[in-house]
Amino acid sequence: MTEVPVASPELDLAVIGAGPVGLALALHAAHALPRARVTVFDARSAEFDISRDPRTLALALGSVQMLERLGAWDAARAQPILEVHVSQQPPSWGPLGEPELRIRAADEGVPMLGAVLSYGQIVAPLQAAWMAACEREPQRLRSRFGAPVTALKNVSDGVEVDADIVERYDIAVVAEGGVFADQARKALAHDYRQTAWVGQITLEGAPPGAAFERFTRHGPAALLPLKSDGKAQRAGLVWCVPSDDDPVAELSDAQRLTVLASIFPPAVGRITGVSPLKHFALGLNAERTLVDGRSVRIGNAAQTLHPVAGQGLNLGLRDAVELVRSLAAERDIASVLRRVEWRRAPDRWSTIATTDFLARSFTWDLPGLGVARGLGLAAMQALAPARSALARQMMFGSR
Repeated sequence: MTEVPVASPELDLAVIGAGPVGLALALHAAHALPRARVTVFDARSAEFDISRDPRTLALALGSVQMLERLGAWDAARAQPILEVHVSQQPPSWGPLGEPELRIRAADEGVPMLGAVLSYGQIVAPLQAAWMAACEREPQRLRSRFGAPVTALKNVSDGVEVDADIVERYDIAVVAEGGVFADQARKALAHDYRQTAWVGQITLEGAPPGAAFERFTRHGPAALLPLKSDGKAQRAGLVWCVPSDDDPVAELSDAQRLTVLASIFPPAVGRITGVSPLKHFALGLNAERTLVDGRSVRIGNAAQTLHPVAGQGLNLGLRDAVELVRSLAAERDIASVLRRVEWRRAPDRWSTIATTDFLARSFTWDLPGLGVARGLGLAAMQALAPARSALARQMMFGSR
């Protein structure tokens, strides 16, 4: 079949960053904007085997549905989240018992609350789908792997992208994120003086598909269920502690295993092993606005968040959906960008505020704060409508 070239695209779109948010945006734009020309830039080579990146990520149900629509969801490798269990490590709670919040997919009438898989297992199917789309429509869809973007410059009715050569586009979407420690500071920046230790643990007797978040006096710790390797139950670990008085750094693996067993409730099952852990600094780093001229920042390029709520990637994917939806609904680019800024504000700022409040609360030395947090969990568990509203927020964001 002979391809009909796109001689005069209605939109020339540059996507900078071939991570999950950038590739999802590019694929979505390729499907929803048939007269747009889309170019993806990334510093890494296309031959680099991204599938081996082991970082564990949790996707909300809305994000899973998006990737399914794009034909880039690897269900065989994903572990569905069927239940989220949030609790607080004692002190004693007297007649209240230990406060906890349980959100179940079955109670919300959905097959799953979300799913867990590695970064590489998210990006590899997206990249394969994007490369296949480029092969089908080489005149309209282009890949510039191995081409780091060194500069963006807003010009009249467009933006210049400098990646060895300077090219003009109608819009440039920056989706390169990175981690807090390596980022230039944005308009809203705060170092939480916390460290996240990440890795994997093995378990026995864990409930299938259950994710756990545990509030401790040092900070939050989370276990994310992983697909079984046929040998043992596994979970991804995110363990947040103070950086200035790190209680994890000097521990041996055996000592870390003992501490983890004391932190998490019996409901997780028996923790039998812990992998070597990596660590990174935690902070808030956010732009006040998504739009700068004809450049738009989404995902971690717009806001890097504390992992306490596990919403960073999901927020970025929702950014991508709204941008493409607005481009499909409106031809005037200035109107599109105003609409994106306005439509994304409630979801974006409520998520930033919630994660920032929770992260800062672990650094406050206030009498009764732990009790207040525990009472909040107990109240949410008791109020089914509030619990369901929280579940919908987790799955789909603010709508």
